[in-house]
Amino acid sequence: MNRSLNFIWLIALSMLLLAGCEATSSRSSGRNDNKQNKETVVVPDFSPDSAYAFVAAQVAFGPRVPGSENHQVCAHWLTDKLSGYADTVIQQPFRTRLYNRNAVDGINIIAAFNPLATKRILLAAHWDTRPYADHDPDPTFHRTPFDGANDGASGVGVLLEVARQLSLQPLKETLGVDIVFFDLEDYGPPTDERQQGDDDFWALGSQHWARNPHTTGYHARFGILLDMVGAKGAVFPREYFSQQYASWVLDKAWRTAFNLGYGDYFVNKPGPPITDDHLPVNRIAGIPMINIIHLDTGSPNGSFFEHWHTMNDNTEQIDPKTLGMVGEVVLHVIYAE
Repeated sequence: MNRSLNFIWLIALSMLLLAGCEATSSRSSGRNDNKQNKETVVVPDFSPDSAYAFVAAQVAFGPRVPGSENHQVCAHWLTDKLSGYADTVIQQPFRTRLYNRNAVDGINIIAAFNPLATKRILLAAHWDTRPYADHDPDPTFHRTPFDGANDGASGVGVLLEVARQLSLQPLKETLGVDIVFFDLEDYGPPTDERQQGDDDFWALGSQHWARNPHTTGYHARFGILLDMVGAKGAVFPREYFSQQYASWVLDKAWRTAFNLGYGDYFVNKPGPPITDDHLPVNRIAGIPMINIIHLDTGSPNGSFFEHWHTMNDNTEQIDPKTLGMVGEVVLHVIYAE
């Protein structure tokens, strides 16, 4: 190869290298622009101590058994608290029949954020407490109401703190959130009176709401139910009915928990089927809803936490760390939409 050809070849090679560098620079610049243009999602900080204070405040009223004075006073307190945070708050009174054929009055309490947004997320917990400590080791308490710090107050406490954070850092206008506190979830028959087919006497408030939503034609993209989310060392497997009706919502929540470092608590393994408020929401209202619930197959109370339906379900069992973990997951799921 002579010098002229070498010179021409060198010029051509230089031009190719220069073009490659320009292309690489252009692609790199495009990636940077994409990063700059990508919307940054800022999730508010969930306060475990605030959530715990909300739990303790409910317990201070005493057992919130439907039909009792404690129940009425707590209903007013919950409505007042939510009114300070949400755009709209509604009390949904209803009358229903118990397992023993007695009629009782209940109140579902609903708070709406961005009520005009058509894309909605439904969050829920039951706020009533069971009238019977029918799993207490002492049978003399089997007809005695109990505090319900975990079974009732914990889910409500987390969602009150979620509501507070939503008021401090508003959602984008296209997204709305509804928080529903269901009543009469836990007034099913005592253990020694249960019969086949009694499942319909649980989750009475959510059954009513599912048939009579607070807004005509109401629908949410998905829902999250919280139940027994405050105990020390709580573990949340993938509850069976949640997997059947809303597996993609489970995936979203459990992936969020894993990314936040909570994979040891939101365990990626199947859990047993639980009759709870998410069933009417899924089956009647047609909204895919999951149940984040503490389940422990090694517990002396079957699938539930150690002090389930006993006199020991009090604030001593509540760990702010657990409340904070669950609340953080919920907030991250919401603000990622």
